[in-house]
Amino acid sequence: MSEQDVDTVRGAYDAFNSGNPGGVLERLDPEVDWTEPGGGNSPSGTFHGPQSVGDDVFSAIPQQFDEFSAQPDNYDDQGDTIVVTGRFTGKAKSGEDLDAAFEHVFVMKDGKVAQMENKVDQEPWTAAWS
Repeated sequence: MSEQDVDTVRGAYDAFNSGNPGGVLERLDPEVDWTEPGGGNSPSGTFHGPQSVGDDVFSAIPQQFDEFSAQPDNYDDQGDTIVVTGRFTGKAKSGEDLDAAFEHVFVMKDGKVAQMENKVDQEPWTAAWS
């Protein structure tokens, strides 16, 4: 089932980058724990459930950025865990460019994302979110 899990995660990036956050949220387990690193005005901490991810994480992005995308470079299938590396890019409303490496760790359960941890190159992330 792991290949299906990779496809689920890949589809979440496609949905996110096409401006469809709902396409990400529908791939989340109802009890998902989504962890954000904080820095500047970015969301910080662990958010529980798809509603919180949408309201507390995704909704902050258009408030801070004119352009924002998550470009995955590699999907490392580790069974129930998928580690995705790539780069966040964008343009903050302040004029600051965002170019920060990320590692996203997804733990899958029954074809849905049960946990996600966003690990970023903190210095450029914080600068763009400030």
